[in-house]
Amino acid sequence: MRNFFFVLCVIATSALVSCDDDGPYEEYLVARPILQDAVSFKAEAVAVTEPVPIVTSGKIYAYGDYIFVNDVNQGFHVINNQNPSNPEPIAFIKLEGNNDISIKNDKIYADSYGDLVIFDISDINNITLTSRIVNAIYNNDVWMFNTEFPQADFYEYGDIDYDKDIVVGWEVNTERRPIKEYEARFNCDDCVFADVAENFNNQSPTTGQGGSLARFKIIGNYLYVVDYSDINIFDITDVENVQVLDDVQVAWDIETIYSQGEILFIGGAQGMYIYSIENPQKPEFISEFRHGTACDPVVVDGDYAYVTLKGGNFCGTAESGLYVVDVSNLENPELKVIYPMVGPNGLGIKGDTLFVCDGTAGLKVYDKSNAPNISLINTFEDIVAYDVIPLSSSLLMIGEGTLYQYEYVNNDIRLLSTLQL
Repeated sequence: MRNFFFVLCVIATSALVSCDDDGPYEEYLVARPILQDAVSFKAEAVAVTEPVPIVTSGKIYAYGDYIFVNDVNQGFHVINNQNPSNPEPIAFIKLEGNNDISIKNDKIYADSYGDLVIFDISDINNITLTSRIVNAIYNNDVWMFNTEFPQADFYEYGDIDYDKDIVVGWEVNTERRPIKEYEARFNCDDCVFADVAENFNNQSPTTGQGGSLARFKIIGNYLYVVDYSDINIFDITDVENVQVLDDVQVAWDIETIYSQGEILFIGGAQGMYIYSIENPQKPEFISEFRHGTACDPVVVDGDYAYVTLKGGNFCGTAESGLYVVDVSNLENPELKVIYPMVGPNGLGIKGDTLFVCDGTAGLKVYDKSNAPNISLINTFEDIVAYDVIPLSSSLLMIGEGTLYQYEYVNNDIRLLSTLQL
């Protein structure tokens, strides 16, 4: 992302050329960033408050009697689920730049602007921040993470220190400039320059359970976090002294992480990547399953991996579908069958039942007892399904600011409760 904005900066700077002939002038909008140092910015970006309405619902996480719902880039909502028929929001943990969490032994591990942030929830009514490991999650560009581009004709960035500065807003002024200067912004044979503002703005020990879209995964005493290209590894044996281990490079545009035993399955825009964690400190590559460019969460049960590919828009060019992949031979995963989908997101497994969130097409329930052949049991329409977590006694689903809970009925499910967040 930094390279992208560097190109913009070069384009804007190259436009500021002197002219022997003043030529005609026009009035243009010129935007300049308002900066704040990252240390003070991050300190202000954390708080525990009373429940607040959700802005944009993201991923979900279950831990004991509690459900945590991410509010994209804002933090996460804490919900008391002791009575699944009547869940109750009890707090909001403001944590700007947050999208993922994982929990073990009453400690929340969360991302925030590239940092690893740890909370203590041993007293759910007195949640406390215990530590922050700065820049622990690599490739998380944060200099303008949660700020929208204003509409302007020129963007002048000045001297931004990407390691120390955060853009917290923009100052836009009207200035008279030569028309030649405006036209010169696009005189770059090797550059691709689109409507930046529009494109950018539209983008035993007790362990909890996340959904298939998770980038965080705790296994034993290790936390595995996937950024856009690497697996970041943390030894959390001693929560007071978390060790940041060497990261493992996987591929560009990896998105999700799932585990079965000592095997990690990494979902990415270009494929599924399989790693062994026999040595938990150093995941070792086994194989990969390549597919067309698409968003790609994955879950695994026994000899089969179930991969949803969401094509179109920013996700890529591949057609949307549910891919069933034979992983009985981890060194040679083999595609068995593709089931067409509308716009699939997360998915989950409970016994012989497969749950697929098919976006605007709703939540789909399949019988997979005859895998790789699966059969549709039920479809819950009129909802936008984003991700699911199959718990032992109920199914959690999140979609468009609403938390749904279903009870299991034989191989099917029945709506138990809804909570508007």
